[in-house]
Amino acid sequence: MTTYPVLEGKTVIVTGAAMGMGEATARLFAEAKANVVLADFNEEKGQAVTDDIVAQGGSAAFVKVDISKSDQVKAMVDFAVATYGRLDGAVNNAALTPDNGYSAEFDEAYWDRLMSVDLKGTALSMKYELQQLLEQGDGGSIVNISSVSGFRPQPGNIAYVSAKHGVVGMTKTAAMEYGSKGIRVNSVAPGAIDTPMLRGALEEFGLDEASYAPQLSLLERFGQPTEIAQASLWLISDLSSFVTGTTLHVDAGYVEGR
Repeated sequence: MTTYPVLEGKTVIVTGAAMGMGEATARLFAEAKANVVLADFNEEKGQAVTDDIVAQGGSAAFVKVDISKSDQVKAMVDFAVATYGRLDGAVNNAALTPDNGYSAEFDEAYWDRLMSVDLKGTALSMKYELQQLLEQGDGGSIVNISSVSGFRPQPGNIAYVSAKHGVVGMTKTAAMEYGSKGIRVNSVAPGAIDTPMLRGALEEFGLDEASYAPQLSLLERFGQPTEIAQASLWLISDLSSFVTGTTLHVDAGYVEGR
């Protein structure tokens, strides 16, 4: 697949970049000639991905961050600016594994942890990214990764479903607030994507792709992380210059279909 240099000269942060959709996004953005700041709590894996991107001729730097901590998120943005001189966009992808418990019995400790990352962490990331884009004064683009669970709830995932609904809401709010400043804010709602998180869930519940994928996809297969990365690439790039406040569903028709 040919990736055109649609992000040449742009600096973009990708959170949760050590594996899965975040890793695929960071790699694709580097191919599109962006300066990519890979941010993740897993320093070993994140640095390994970064080193591999650089070894292949890409421009990339790693920063360790816990996005639930305000000071670390601000430091992440400051690192991007110190390293590359400016910030042009971000893909806020970092999230925890969905919870597993019905509403009458959910784990309160995990609720708090998941909300601190998936919801508050995304909000904090936007906060400091927006501050930098406003200071520069020449616009930018932010993509928040939501989920089909932000539109079509799943039983047993009350915390994750609530957080992903919240990500959609904060995306719309920020788009309304900063459109006049030339800052676009959109979200991507992935369906069933073949990531370590999904494979772990399949193993936990004794499911296999052949029998389970048709329940989640009109195409009767799981999506690939690169397919999510392509959606984020379009939204971050100037190719989507008249798009803001919306969610791009990359779910093989799951929300509207079966």
